[in-house]
Amino acid sequence: MPKIIVEIMPKQDLLDPQGKAVANSLHRSGQKEISAVRIGKRIELHFDREITDKDLEEAKTQAANFLSNDVIEDVVAVTKED
Repeated sequence: MPKIIVEIMPKQDLLDPQGKAVANSLHRSGQKEISAVRIGKRIELHFDREITDKDLEEAKTQAANFLSNDVIEDVVAVTKED
């Protein structure tokens, strides 16, 4: 089933408390070489047909205007997967 994948991450300048908590847990478990963790979200838009270039452009617009909060998040990738 074809799908468009939208990847969203917190802005670099903002604190990521969930990522910080995971990094601290990893450090306590002995993973000292991991310097930081940032946690984002992945959104999959599934299609019952072939994905067109127009679909991909519309997904980019939706990602910027609807799927993410542009005050605190960046859309880092919008890709299609067959």
